[in-house]
Amino acid sequence: MNIKKLQKQLDKKFPNKLTINEDEFSRIVTGSLDSWQDIMTACSLAVDVKSGKCVVNDITLKGIEIPKTKLPKITDKTLDGKEYDVVVIGGGISGASILRELSKWNIKALLIEKESDLAMHATGRNDGEVHPGVDLSLGSLKQHYVLLGNAMYGDVCKDLDVPFIRCGQYVGMFEKWSKPIIKMFVRNRLKKCGVTGTKFVTGAEIHEAEPNLNKNFKFGIYNSTAGIVCPYNMAIAYAENAVQNGGEVSLNTAVLSMNVVDGEIKTITTNRGTIIPKVVINAAGTFAEEVAKMAGDRFYSIHPRKGTNSILDKKANGLLKSIASVKLLKSTGGAHSKGGGMMRTVDHNLLIGPNAVETYEKENFETNKESISEVFNKQRNTAPDLHEREIITYFTGVRGPTFEEDFVLGRGRRTKNLIHCAGIQSPGLTTAPAIALDLEKLAVQILSETGKVEKNNNFNPVRKGVPVIREMDDETKNKYIAKNPDYGVIICRCEEISKGEIIDALNMNICVPTVDGIKKRLRPGMGRCQGGFCAPLVTKIIAEHLGVKLSEVQKSNEGSNLSYGLTKGDN
Repeated sequence: MNIKKLQKQLDKKFPNKLTINEDEFSRIVTGSLDSWQDIMTACSLAVDVKSGKCVVNDITLKGIEIPKTKLPKITDKTLDGKEYDVVVIGGGISGASILRELSKWNIKALLIEKESDLAMHATGRNDGEVHPGVDLSLGSLKQHYVLLGNAMYGDVCKDLDVPFIRCGQYVGMFEKWSKPIIKMFVRNRLKKCGVTGTKFVTGAEIHEAEPNLNKNFKFGIYNSTAGIVCPYNMAIAYAENAVQNGGEVSLNTAVLSMNVVDGEIKTITTNRGTIIPKVVINAAGTFAEEVAKMAGDRFYSIHPRKGTNSILDKKANGLLKSIASVKLLKSTGGAHSKGGGMMRTVDHNLLIGPNAVETYEKENFETNKESISEVFNKQRNTAPDLHEREIITYFTGVRGPTFEEDFVLGRGRRTKNLIHCAGIQSPGLTTAPAIALDLEKLAVQILSETGKVEKNNNFNPVRKGVPVIREMDDETKNKYIAKNPDYGVIICRCEEISKGEIIDALNMNICVPTVDGIKKRLRPGMGRCQGGFCAPLVTKIIAEHLGVKLSEVQKSNEGSNLSYGLTKGDN
């Protein structure tokens, strides 16, 4: 649709409030509206995928001050004046996987992340499904990369020592009238879109495989290639393998500005000094638009979308062995209000969610009762015995989609030494291994324009994680304990985590000596008691390892003190 027709549509919907213009790369909507939902509606009207132009949102939200990005409190000169061949911005699954692939080359590569740990935003707050791509349309970047990424997961997880289970996925349906449509859809997925492992299944087949799913399912879709992984452990493993091969990671490091001259980024100013890069990769998640703006290459907009997941006690895991959801064809929900699904995680809990709520707040991770109820009310159609009383914890994440609902990948439009990895939402976890390979090639290509880039002949794709004592047989476990008695000291009773494992995690090449950092890597505090017993013990081990006072150990980011000193005594 041309701009004049779009302007007429906007005038009809929002009289005398909005203007739309376009340039070589974008359609820019400007003006002022009273609600975020109205802004979403206006920008969505402007989408025209066939034009190849992205929508840029320059509409002001009346009466609301959009929260500023939260920055680390640390300021020093650790990185000041340092030169790098490639700087990757963002420590989620995208940035971490790209850094690892770059470590195959003899180049200086640095990943910077503004939080105190990797995977603190979308990557650390999603369900961990490795998607088969059943619900993605042919022609999108999502669909292209999800098939490639899914096929890579088994080998990548084996190399990185990350648990991965290809458990399969069921989508159940009730409406008999839709049966021929669904059969045609399945054939299309297989033959036209190449989504292998997809088949039509009867209600009886669903109930035989998953007896606790809704007995009223008439038929459904099954895909054998769907799987589950721990998303934050995947990102951490990628980054550790990168560091093992010469890559660098700087946490608590935020981009404050960039100096761009003649379409080239000359310097990046951070709270830890000014960096001199040859190539910059923007993998900043919900903040990718801000990074693009600093780099003089803003041609898309990110609209944050919240989603809430709940984790159930392990005693509820008998409800399900795989991944399951319901397709309500008569649902009145919005296009992106899927209500999520349910799955049995690699750690044998049930995870329920997420939902989808549009928001202007990129760092508001609050969970509300309404979101949990929304997801459970829908998923009881999947498994009627599902109940909120089994919840032991919940979490909310914020994804960073574009208005086109597809990825933005490739070289900058106006900035020559910039590469975008933006708009990464579901199935971004699945696509990461394949996207990383392509962006690695692009970065090397740009570097090769000004000099020779050689392979790292010492690259080792294998990363060994911390030994998992609880999963060992008695003989192996006893050998570990004989070598190091700390493996026999159980700190977290719920998850059976030993002192030895905690110390091993503190000795890894990316050390994050916080309670949440250890929790993320090993799971102490993720059981039914949620750290009620083990958190003080973990804090003590960290303090002893660092040689600091208990009051200096943080829960997560700087300022998240767990204690402030002794209440009595001198020790």
